[in-house]
Amino acid sequence: MHKEKVQQFIAITGASEKVALQTLKNSEWHLEGAFDIFYSQPQIRTATDSRNLEELYNRYKGKLFHYYPYADMIMADGISLLCNDLQVDPADIVMLVVSWHMKAATMCEFSKQEFVSGLQSLGVDSMDKFRERIQFMRNELKDEQKFREIYNFAFGWAKEKGQKSLALDTAIGMWQLLFAEKQWPLVDHWCQFLQARHNKAISRDTWSQLLEFARNVDPTLANYDAEGAWPYLIDEFVEYSVENAVIQKTS
Repeated sequence: MHKEKVQQFIAITGASEKVALQTLKNSEWHLEGAFDIFYSQPQIRTATDSRNLEELYNRYKGKLFHYYPYADMIMADGISLLCNDLQVDPADIVMLVVSWHMKAATMCEFSKQEFVSGLQSLGVDSMDKFRERIQFMRNELKDEQKFREIYNFAFGWAKEKGQKSLALDTAIGMWQLLFAEKQWPLVDHWCQFLQARHNKAISRDTWSQLLEFARNVDPTLANYDAEGAWPYLIDEFVEYSVENAVIQKTS
């Protein structure tokens, strides 16, 4: 059993057997806990090669200097190439997790600092190692605290530069992506309600509070408290759902 976990740990992290054994022992042989230790403590990871990181960055950064105002960045075409190399669909939620690790300021853009620092934090300095980390990043979505961080990160990442709110179509797309992962049964009803009744940009408060609503209020709305401090839009959603018999609210 322990041997299998060591092999899994090495396959995902690229760590040496010695590091794998020590980290698994420190986590009492819990694989997910060992991953957390490995990625949260840079000193135990194998050092990344800065030359390799530079080569990776140069492969993806914008080349058309006359067309890009910020050519020394990885833009949409570079990210498309990156996804191709990672064998990941650009619309895959794992690319949001990648952007979270890179602390990317804007969707479809990575500055050199974001890209290099993000890969260093993951212990990645080659495409093979990057591909090996993909499953680990998928697993991070199953961690409640990390999911909350990724969810809250997504608001600033997806909104247009200079805007305080998130465009409705973008917000709907992000909710469908994120809540499909967390399997919130009301996500489609919520999106339909917004298109029918709201049709305006989404504030950060509504964005963050919806996660709390999805986590804490039963899909039947049985424990919904109308006197609670929910944003008005969530209160309206509950009224809309009951009025349109989308949900039979129990008293």
